[in-house]
Amino acid sequence: MCAVAARQIDRRRAERAVRELLAACGLEAEPTMAQTPALVAEALGELCSGLETTPPTLGLIPGPDGLVALDGIRFYSLCEHHLLPFFGVARIAYLPAGQVAGIGDIARLVDHLARRPAIQERLTDTLAQRLKDELKAKGVAVRLEATHLCIAMRGVRQTESRLITECQMGDMGPWSGW
Repeated sequence: MCAVAARQIDRRRAERAVRELLAACGLEAEPTMAQTPALVAEALGELCSGLETTPPTLGLIPGPDGLVALDGIRFYSLCEHHLLPFFGVARIAYLPAGQVAGIGDIARLVDHLARRPAIQERLTDTLAQRLKDELKAKGVAVRLEATHLCIAMRGVRQTESRLITECQMGDMGPWSGW
C-alpha cells in the first residue's frame, strides 16, 4: 500500500508558482486574470486535500458474511503526470469475515484517497489493500472506471475513452471475476 503522510499545502508558494506560469504564457498582464493565482491555489488545496489529512477509518460493526457491494461511488483525482483531472466511478465489493463497514465510510475513503495526485492503477490497488487491511475481509474487489482529461484534451485527444482498472485480493468465492 502506498502510504502518504499528511502534509500542509503551501498556498502562498502555489500562488507564486501560478503567477510565474501565467508569465511564462504571456498572461501576467491580463486584468481578468488578477485573481487567478489565488483561485488556482485554493482549488489545488481542495483537489489535493487528501494530502493534508489522514485517511478516514472504517466504522466496523458485526455483520453477516454475504457479499457486500457498493457501486456508483463518484471520484475526482489529478493525474500525477500532467496535473489534469481524471474522474469516474468506483465499484467496491468484499466478502466479510464477521464484520461490515458503513457504506458512507467506504465512499469517504474513496474520496479521500482520490484527492491527491495519482495514477489510477495505484489508486485502485491502494483502495483494495486499505479495505482488505481494515475490514479483515475474506476478499476484496475494486474496479475504477475513469475519464482522463490528459488524453481527452491533449496528446491523442481520445474524448470517449475510459480507463478501467481492477484489483482483487483474497478469496471472493463465487463472486470471483465479478
